[in-house]
Amino acid sequence: MKIYLIRHGRQNSRLCNVDVDLAEEGKQQARLVAERIKNWNIEKIYCSDLKRAMETAAIINETLNVNIVVESQLREIDFGEMTGHSDEENAKYFAFFQKKLKSRRCDLAYPGGECGADVYQRGFPVINKIVHGGTGNVAIVTHGGFIRCMLAGILGMDFAKKSMFGKNMENTSITELDYDTDSEMFTFERFNDYTHLEGKPELLRSSWK
Repeated sequence: MKIYLIRHGRQNSRLCNVDVDLAEEGKQQARLVAERIKNWNIEKIYCSDLKRAMETAAIINETLNVNIVVESQLREIDFGEMTGHSDEENAKYFAFFQKKLKSRRCDLAYPGGECGADVYQRGFPVINKIVHGGTGNVAIVTHGGFIRCMLAGILGMDFAKKSMFGKNMENTSITELDYDTDSEMFTFERFNDYTHLEGKPELLRSSWK
């Protein structure tokens, strides 16, 4: 069984984790990843209940035409007091916290929000339910922080090290897990695969201004 973790398309705001729709570039990214995965025998799409994830899933499903299941537990890590602020504001007002976070010495919770272990504890039961649900390959449209937390937990890593999974995760990138139903073991197959965006620099995060 293949589990394809797909980061949502580009949203129409750069403010921290605000619940907004996709930008036009995000819609284009979603159409491109849909074309990429259309022959991957995906039988169901799961997605977070945040707008950018649900809209990405809906656009993908215009090509796949399968059932979509919305799960709130698949949403992004809760950034707490940093939510709704710009990168510049968070760098100014939460400089000490961000410095400690970047040291990767402990699994810090965002002020008033979640840590990596929190996200894994709420999110992995959904993945566990999916792999034991008797379906075939699935796509899970979710968020960069969520994907990092799931990988750290599944691989048995210290959650403080979750940011080692990619300095930047591209929008609509694909992270693949293989689940062996006999051994009930996961294998980590690929991370942050955005081949479908190659040749379109305007769709990469480095072009998001």
